[in-house]
Amino acid sequence: MTDITARQWILGFADRVLTNEPRLTEFDQAAGDGDFGANIAGAVKLVQAELAAVPDSASANEVLSITATVFLDKVGGTSGPLFGLLFQALAKAAGETLTGPALAEGTAEGLAAIQRVGEAQVGDKTLVDALSPAAEALRGLGDGATLEGAFEAAAAAAVDGARRTKDIRARRGRASYVGEHAVGVPDPGAATIGLLFGASTVD
Repeated sequence: MTDITARQWILGFADRVLTNEPRLTEFDQAAGDGDFGANIAGAVKLVQAELAAVPDSASANEVLSITATVFLDKVGGTSGPLFGLLFQALAKAAGETLTGPALAEGTAEGLAAIQRVGEAQVGDKTLVDALSPAAEALRGLGDGATLEGAFEAAAAAAVDGARRTKDIRARRGRASYVGEHAVGVPDPGAATIGLLFGASTVD
């Protein structure tokens, strides 16, 4: 991910979501109402369409703001607005270009916003289980972090956090209603955080 732009990042995320939609749906069918994959895929398709109309010269702030608006205003389910808050924070942290420190700041602020709204903590089997370790990994890199190094660190931490949700009995969201039936399956929101930071697959 050397010299990646915000547009390349978000469009890459969209491609990874669309590739992994069947698995995300499978995860949600075990723990929720089965619509997560379709909702998140629909969101990134809208983002693709919006960004197609924006000049290549658009700033990182503009690209991420557009992405945030789509997730906040046009996506159904509970996860759409939460991802919207994350992209909103990333947009605020980014300037003309995306940098490692901006990614770290935006991720930390996005995590804080999501936790203020949803009150989820690590261990509740939500996207926070992947986003929190990603934010911690980014914070540990310091101000000299390259964007490539930041993505690699965040992806590794997020994927590890998402995998750990397999063994958790959910305490938040629809998955909390099915108890042990969701154990053994990762949280789809957490898995999607891994995709966001660059993981190619979910497992």
